[in-house]
Amino acid sequence: MVSKNFLYLALDLGAIIFPFLFSFYPKAPYYKKWKFLFPSMLVGSGIFLVWDVAFTKMGVWGFNPDYLTGIYLINLPIEEVLFFLCVPYSSIFIYEVVRHFTKPDQWSGAGKMISIFLIFFLGVMGLLNINKWYTAVTFLALSFFLLIAVFRWKSDFLGVFYFSFVFVLIPFFMMNGILTGTFLDAPVVWYNNSENLGLRMGTIPFEDTFYGMLLLLMIVTRMEHLQRKQPKD
Repeated sequence: MVSKNFLYLALDLGAIIFPFLFSFYPKAPYYKKWKFLFPSMLVGSGIFLVWDVAFTKMGVWGFNPDYLTGIYLINLPIEEVLFFLCVPYSSIFIYEVVRHFTKPDQWSGAGKMISIFLIFFLGVMGLLNINKWYTAVTFLALSFFLLIAVFRWKSDFLGVFYFSFVFVLIPFFMMNGILTGTFLDAPVVWYNNSENLGLRMGTIPFEDTFYGMLLLLMIVTRMEHLQRKQPKD
């Protein structure tokens, strides 16, 4: 039987293995996007790792050593660092699959409406909970990013992004559910409820959905920008 100290590492590897293998599918070769994906992940995941280090140090969240290998990098468990590589890779694989089967301007109107709703909803909720670190930073950061994306950058891929995010939520709930304690005696990742709304989707904090959305949206936005700068053949 595999030691439970490898649980988080196994979840990371499980998240990426199938998207990685299907990256070489000839009709939709995801590996050809790597030159845009990896520089975008370097920026987006890098920002989130700094955020992660800060919140871990502040006690906003933390990690249960019973489910870790004990290897640390930049004051984080190596499994947590890998999370910001494996999960974005796999999630944006889903985005690219949806984009492959979608017209460029499909859902553009719906994307703008959803974005405007999120800008106001998250902005108001963030300000009303300004004393809660996880809630305030996540909601206000995503609200501000969407504000810029819609009204400054005129991003036309948001509708496709939201549609693909629906599919991303399936493995998200599976993995995050286990990380936050579903089927376990104790969570792999614990949260200080005084720094969030205290609302849970099963065992998953409500803020996690928007935290993940912001991470992916930052990477996708940069990736789309790099692709559009690429000279046409």
